[in-house]
Amino acid sequence: MKVCVYAISKNEEKFVTKWVNSMKEADEIYVLDTGSTDNTVSLLKEAGVHVEQEIISPWRFDVARNKSLELVPDDCDICVCTDFDEVFEHGWREKIENAWNDNTTRCQYTYHWSLDKNDQPIVSFFLNQIHKKKGYQWTHPVHEVLSYTLGEEVVANCPDVVLKHYPDSSKSRSSYLPLLELSVREDPNDDRNMHYLGREYMYYEMWDKAIETLKKHLTLPKAVWKDERAASMRFIGRCYKNIKNYDEARCWYDLAMKEAPHLRDAFVEKALMEYELEHYEVVEDLCFRALEIKSHEQTYINEPFSWDSTIYDLLSISAYYLKRYSQAVYFVDIALTYLPNDTRLMNNRKIFKEKES
Repeated sequence: MKVCVYAISKNEEKFVTKWVNSMKEADEIYVLDTGSTDNTVSLLKEAGVHVEQEIISPWRFDVARNKSLELVPDDCDICVCTDFDEVFEHGWREKIENAWNDNTTRCQYTYHWSLDKNDQPIVSFFLNQIHKKKGYQWTHPVHEVLSYTLGEEVVANCPDVVLKHYPDSSKSRSSYLPLLELSVREDPNDDRNMHYLGREYMYYEMWDKAIETLKKHLTLPKAVWKDERAASMRFIGRCYKNIKNYDEARCWYDLAMKEAPHLRDAFVEKALMEYELEHYEVVEDLCFRALEIKSHEQTYINEPFSWDSTIYDLLSISAYYLKRYSQAVYFVDIALTYLPNDTRLMNNRKIFKEKES
């Protein structure tokens, strides 16, 4: 089979070498550069990558993605879309080919969206941007979606194919908000981007607009995925917490727990709020309820604080203030297994041990 990688670029010179080395299991690599002013284009060409340049104005991610896909020749059997801050684990091509057959239209694989300093995944979910060429196109100005236009898809599952994300924190996401507003204007019934828009308002601390938009998301006929609905409810609660309307925040956190009781996130987020308010018995109850949930859903709606040291950290401090010192030591020791060199946790343990004795 012929396998081609395609991507868009703009000022990615610091990622080029690592990215190309990861993608070179493909037969060919195609890049649409959208206006680099650094050495991205020359470095790509030196590495044997096919590069075309075009300014997309007004900027839309879907237009850029579609133009980059157009660079891929029609005889390509498998198209692989990645970004420059992403790296495949070695052996990805063989694993895809082993799972692919004549009827396959798309492949689903593991995406480590966030990693810790030891390169261990914090947030992981399944991604599906490996596909045949015919019938696929990108839609939406931002948070673009790969859509199939030729009937029913046949998806191959490749969980052993792992793509890792190493984001560039210096890059601005300032274009996201206006593009999300545009996306919602273009399709006001699209539940996914309504949720994303509300979340973006929250990131910008536009609390009232975030609440209004997230509540609108919950009214949309297509907004039926419980995980995403619960996330909107949590975000509404987070907004109310930030304007110090704690009773309303509690109501929304509780709604999120009821909507998706299989997710830890609402329990832990409410516990974090109650911790700030020094309601330590409530914190304990919420954390213990969160720990009863053992299954970690592999979706983009994953809060790192639900699966890292946070729960045990909260339990240890709550136990300390409730004068349960042995319990405080027990839970801080578990927290330290996640962060063995954390100075604050080590200092807390010393204080707890002194009280225990």
